[in-house]
Amino acid sequence: MIRINDNYSKLTASYLFADIARRVDAFAAAHPGRPVIRLGIGDVTEPLPAACVDALHGAADEMSRRATFRGYGPEQGYPFLRELIARHDYAARGCRVEPDEIFVSDGAKCDCANIQEIFSADARLAIPDPVYPVYVDTNVMAGRTGPPADGRYAGILYLDSTASNGYVPAVPDAPADLVYLCFPNNPTGAVATRAQLAAWVAYAKRNRAVILFDSAYEAYVRDPALPRSIYEVEGARDVAIEFRSFSKTAGFTGTRCAYAVVPKALAAADAAGRPQSLHALWSRRQTTKFNGVSYPVQRAAAAVYSDAGREQVRALADFYLGNARLIRAAMARLGLPCAGGENAPYIWVNVGRPSWEFFDLLLERAQVVCTPGVGFGRCGEGHVRISAFNSREKVEEALARIAAALG
Repeated sequence: MIRINDNYSKLTASYLFADIARRVDAFAAAHPGRPVIRLGIGDVTEPLPAACVDALHGAADEMSRRATFRGYGPEQGYPFLRELIARHDYAARGCRVEPDEIFVSDGAKCDCANIQEIFSADARLAIPDPVYPVYVDTNVMAGRTGPPADGRYAGILYLDSTASNGYVPAVPDAPADLVYLCFPNNPTGAVATRAQLAAWVAYAKRNRAVILFDSAYEAYVRDPALPRSIYEVEGARDVAIEFRSFSKTAGFTGTRCAYAVVPKALAAADAAGRPQSLHALWSRRQTTKFNGVSYPVQRAAAAVYSDAGREQVRALADFYLGNARLIRAAMARLGLPCAGGENAPYIWVNVGRPSWEFFDLLLERAQVVCTPGVGFGRCGEGHVRISAFNSREKVEEALARIAAALG
């Protein structure tokens, strides 16, 4: 009998969001007359921007005519989209990113999960806690960790993110090869300053490490002093790969489009110590395993950068940030300390009790779903994440229910 990849056996019992879904489904089945409001998983609720919808329709019409029909596109993405990304997301902020350093994909989750394939199995990991579970779990699957013990895996240098450091982990004394960072942060909503990112770039240079920088929520940054890309820090092109997404920016969670930036100068060593281009390796990986994002979806993504698209996308993020302000204010009235919600769509709440206990309490008493902080790591215990992704009406109703249940 063929053997499985035994690394999967080291994974904890279930994926966080699958566990939440099972609990909520069980509650809904047992209490059909008590409708649930979901402020847990970070899925958007508002329709796609009109500019994107128009572009999607137009591209679908093109696919209906022989003269404009398109089959397989370039695995790295169409030039029209890569050029717009380079111009608007990077050059406009003083960052040097070339269009051919951009790889269009069907999701930042996929990119963050798959990027580890191009690195050695013995790469030393530095990963924040709390953290988006995909960073940890995919490295467990790849065999870079030992078994779990006391909520953590052997073989990972965990970077504690707590209230004492503003949920921005400090540069460690120990070396690492791969460093995962996410700002604006999921789950805490914290945003690193330029100086804090510069310290990480310096660390990566000292240790010849690579930073994997997840910037999926950059569109929510409203403080002009805060960086929206790691490439705003001098020297970052030598040590960092950046991931971005149209999911939370323009509501593409069900449409699927994202991209990764892999600078051509970025290198790592092979077994003989010779430098190898990570850009070339990622291109080889993508052309082997990925056939590209569909043409209509890439046209819809390109519409984000039109005059109307930029205005509509900004309004969309502002809407969710408005929800976040309401949630922060409601938590303050309840005396619950929180972070995030100002330059990010997530509010990280210190609930003063075990995370799953508070999750169950909120579900039972208020029929509101949050995300237990301990599901993001040991440092998340005693916290929950509340998402601002929902309609204004649902958010206001959820907050009224929470106030009645906890007040």
